[in-house]
Amino acid sequence: MTPTLARPAASTGSLFSFLALLLGAGALALGGVFLRHSELPPTASAVYRVALAIPVFFLLDRLSARGEPAGAADAPAIPVRLVLVGFIFSGNLALYHWSMTLTTLANANLLANLAPIFVVLGARLFLGKRFKPGFLLGMLCALAGAFVLIGHRLDFGSRHMAGNLLGLLSAVFYGAYLLAVSLVRAQCRTMTVMAWSSVGTLIVLLPLTLARGESLVPQTLHGVLMLVALALVSHVGGQGLIAYALARLPAALSSITLLVQPVIATVLGGWLFHEYLSPVEFAGAVVILAGIVIARRFS
Repeated sequence: MTPTLARPAASTGSLFSFLALLLGAGALALGGVFLRHSELPPTASAVYRVALAIPVFFLLDRLSARGEPAGAADAPAIPVRLVLVGFIFSGNLALYHWSMTLTTLANANLLANLAPIFVVLGARLFLGKRFKPGFLLGMLCALAGAFVLIGHRLDFGSRHMAGNLLGLLSAVFYGAYLLAVSLVRAQCRTMTVMAWSSVGTLIVLLPLTLARGESLVPQTLHGVLMLVALALVSHVGGQGLIAYALARLPAALSSITLLVQPVIATVLGGWLFHEYLSPVEFAGAVVILAGIVIARRFS
């Protein structure tokens, strides 16, 4: 009787985690809106994204630790590992933002969203994971939908080669980040992971921003509010929800589900900037959603 009774709870938890993942993807998609209105260069904006989020994560971690056994997640090695996770994420942010300055925004977005390929490869090569054919079909379907959704904006001319390579590398780093978070989340609270990994990200991004000579001073209250929103909505909300979901969902499925981001970003573009979907773009969005459903079915 016990296994039978345990299934509904596990299924409910998985569904809740999947919904958290979708909400996290939506929060990340809003990040594009905040970046678009930021008065600072992309990498400098990313510095504020993590710097403003760090005290919030530590506060939430302290609150979530109440009632837990003392020493449950404070082994000396844990923060070191989590800071290293932040180093990986900083590679994703830095390369993605750098690629946006050297290639088209559509190219950067599409290449960054190839992370599922690298998650699957990494899980297979380094973790020994095996995937059902139906799951791989769903992944290919979702990726094909992303190409259809963004394809008409792509420009892979030789002048964009450096930016395209950086965009592809950002996908490698994001895939590695998702795999790393899925591993450490089995041992740490969500807020612990996010707090220390954000510290690691800031350790890399701040010197990089200063070395590039980017301004760190917003000029208006509007610019300040955009940075606060980027930190609280996209990093605390978006990455926090994703880290929470990775405790229950496979990293490969999570990476595919995050392909819903360009769909949400496109819808937001139509609503906020009157960049409406064409019939082809709408078809691409539907194919992405179908691929996510198929991948979840066979995960």
